[in-house]
Amino acid sequence: MCVVVLKLTASWLTVDLISEQLKTLSYIHNTVYSLHLRAKAAAPSGEMCSIQTVLVFALVAATSVTPVYVLEFCQGTDRECHSHDEMPSGTVKSRWNMSVSNLIQDLDQFSVSCKKLIEAFPVDEVDGNFVRTVKNCIFSKSIPTPLKGPLRLAAVSKDVVEGILDVDVAVTQSEEFLHYASGGRLLQGSVPLAHRYGGHQFGYWAGQLGDGRAHSLGQYTNRNGEVWELQLKGSGKTPYSRSGDGRAVIRSSVREFLCSEAMHFLGVPTSRAASLIVSDEPVLRDQFYSGNVKTERGAVVLRLAKSWFRIGSLEILAQSGEIDLLRKLLNFVIGEHFASVDSDDPDKYLVFYSTVVNETAHLIAQWMSVGFAHGVCNTDNFSLLSITIDYGPFGFMESYNPNFVPNTSDDEGRYSVGAQASIGLFNLEKLLMALSPVLSEKQQKEAKMILKGYVDIYQMRIHQLFKAKLGLLGEEEEDGYLIAFLLKMMEDTQSDFTMTFRQLSEVSARQLHNSDFTQMWALEDLSSHKLFSDWLSMYLLRLSRQRDDSDLDRQHRMKNVNPRYVLRNWMAESAIGKAEMNDFSEVELLHHILSFPFVTQETAEEAGYAARPPVWAKRLKVSCSS
Repeated sequence: MCVVVLKLTASWLTVDLISEQLKTLSYIHNTVYSLHLRAKAAAPSGEMCSIQTVLVFALVAATSVTPVYVLEFCQGTDRECHSHDEMPSGTVKSRWNMSVSNLIQDLDQFSVSCKKLIEAFPVDEVDGNFVRTVKNCIFSKSIPTPLKGPLRLAAVSKDVVEGILDVDVAVTQSEEFLHYASGGRLLQGSVPLAHRYGGHQFGYWAGQLGDGRAHSLGQYTNRNGEVWELQLKGSGKTPYSRSGDGRAVIRSSVREFLCSEAMHFLGVPTSRAASLIVSDEPVLRDQFYSGNVKTERGAVVLRLAKSWFRIGSLEILAQSGEIDLLRKLLNFVIGEHFASVDSDDPDKYLVFYSTVVNETAHLIAQWMSVGFAHGVCNTDNFSLLSITIDYGPFGFMESYNPNFVPNTSDDEGRYSVGAQASIGLFNLEKLLMALSPVLSEKQQKEAKMILKGYVDIYQMRIHQLFKAKLGLLGEEEEDGYLIAFLLKMMEDTQSDFTMTFRQLSEVSARQLHNSDFTQMWALEDLSSHKLFSDWLSMYLLRLSRQRDDSDLDRQHRMKNVNPRYVLRNWMAESAIGKAEMNDFSEVELLHHILSFPFVTQETAEEAGYAARPPVWAKRLKVSCSS
């Protein structure tokens, strides 16, 4: 019964049954997650109805819409053609329009501070980067290992360098910057730290993990009063490197740099990337764990976040019985990053947990709304601030498929795109376990009730996001069905996720009425479904009931939430291939285009970034080896 109801096979959605199924789908819309949770508790693992088999994208909703970076239309890629002062309401302005005279011109004037982190917590008493089990601390002091030259600046984010770090982007062209941003020199005030954390990896407790190839340089407070923690990734061994060499390669570093910035401009909470430095240092990697070891080149990403603390930061302390330190870390995180939580409230840990549950549900819903699969949703990769961190074997869906798995190392599909909601629930359960030592018995019961609300929050959030993707205003009973019906057709026809929604944004009502999809390849694929005309009639009828809503207004709203460009793996792979030959032109091109993902750009069209993906893209694989 579970499979028949939840999987919505094409034979079930026949024309004769559609009117009857409107009521049925409305019921499923409200109960599918409770069915999943009951099944999870009652059924053997092999028979459990997993969230990833459900049309999770359609059965959800939200309480607020995250603003996105969007402009109307641009014929070229010159930044001057984008008017940041005429952006639609609800959007966020780029930080680029800043007077150069107010920016730092010399890195000797730039300083960070590690004082707050070092004074707040005990630091590892043992010095040195040799691998060891670490106890009773949050950080170990660890000096980066400089990359072997020659060094090259492969990419830089002006938005981050000037808008967050207050540094003139021209400074990044200096030899001095190359060394500061790759670990060869230390910024003024920096005491490099490697963070100790643990985590559940692929469902199992993995023990001590930690920053195995990352060094936190310190915190920088910018002119706006924002505090950002700077970190190098790929900067050498630390006490947490385990069997690793502490390095990252060009392949993975290009992906992290581009996706961090792309996600930001999609409006998804994320860490940021300031720069990418590449070297000629040889690094051995077995990319697909097949025994085929190859020599690649080392690279370092300078990345930023308000905080790099993650669920695993708390787990390692609870697992090790370091409860006083657990409480100290929680108090610090709440005091620094959760302004809405009263530090004197006896229920502050409960309120903190409720906030993380809510924000995690929102984050994953946003991932789903742009077809993003993180790839490795371990608890050590889940931020306590509910931002996207640790970009590894991620992927944006091309053909709509809830079972899409970007990580070739994920044989069981644990972290498929459609499973991310249930994995979020799993990770929040582990967070609750880590908090249990500092919660009273009553608070633990209340926390479990809070966790039960995760499903409803996620449902509400994703429902609202997908309504916005279809340009729907107000709330009607059958909206959930309209979304589910569309996604089922997309799955059946293997329609492209990004471009189906984008072309629905660009097509006029007249074209919809006439089913005229000339030069709209994604809609042509979708329209091949035998039930497409039935869905289209329902959609047009729903739009016709929206008072005072013109077709241009609908198109405008939809273009603001449906990107034309995302970082598809084939695009990243093309840029990586060139970068490995010291040609960084496509990295730069992609970085610029993905900074305006909602804007039609001539150079992007010429590069085929909105065209049907090339045949070879289907053969691409990415893995955890980086």
